Amino acid sequence: MKAFFRSAAVQQTLATVFAAWLRFCYATTRWTSEGQAMAEAVWAREGGAILCFWHAQIPLAPRCWPQAPNRQDMRALISLSADGEFIALTVQKIGFPAIRGSSKKASDPNKNKHGEQALREMAKWVRGGGGIAITPDGPRGPAEVMQGGALTVARITGAPAIFCGLATRPCLRAGSWDRTVIPLPFARGVIVWDGPAFVEKGDDMDAMTTQWSTRLTAVQRRAEALVDGAGAQ
Repeated sequence: MKAFFRSAAVQQTLATVFAAWLRFCYATTRWTSEGQAMAEAVWAREGGAILCFWHAQIPLAPRCWPQAPNRQDMRALISLSADGEFIALTVQKIGFPAIRGSSKKASDPNKNKHGEQALREMAKWVRGGGGIAITPDGPRGPAEVMQGGALTVARITGAPAIFCGLATRPCLRAGSWDRTVIPLPFARGVIVWDGPAFVEKGDDMDAMTTQWSTRLTAVQRRAEALVDGAGAQ
């Protein structure tokens, strides 16, 4: 059964259906936002940008970077796993081509997951003025624990990072390690932005990782509080 669902034809079909479902949910959700002026300033600047959100919000994330002529073309870093293939097919159908690669497993550090190649592709894309979407706790968690990829791209490109929190109610939750959000139509949705953040040469990367993780978690909790009707100013 697992082999059936991971076959190319089945994944293409499921990705097409899921992408159509996501578009329908985006279109029928009543969206509000906080911090959009900052995001618009980054969109309007020349040069690339880095978008960070936690892995559980992948199905909502395309809504936070609408495609427009004055915004960086967005690509998404997606793992090379079988689940990653389905995600890559889905986001590509929504208009966000994938850069494929992931970090090495701690249990098998010698296994090549093409992370170095993906890093080079991301850096080249961002230096050329593109945007890259990264889930810094992906692809295997722990949930909301930041890894170093987003900071590395920011350090070597000098590009600004935006932290994005997304929430929708009502919604479903997958039984995955991060309890991925599955949106429902005719819901309430909230997008919260924070940033921009930069990594300078000589910055303490451990300290910056903690700082970025704290900020990203804060915007995610803020989005959840707003969509639940709490924390409104």
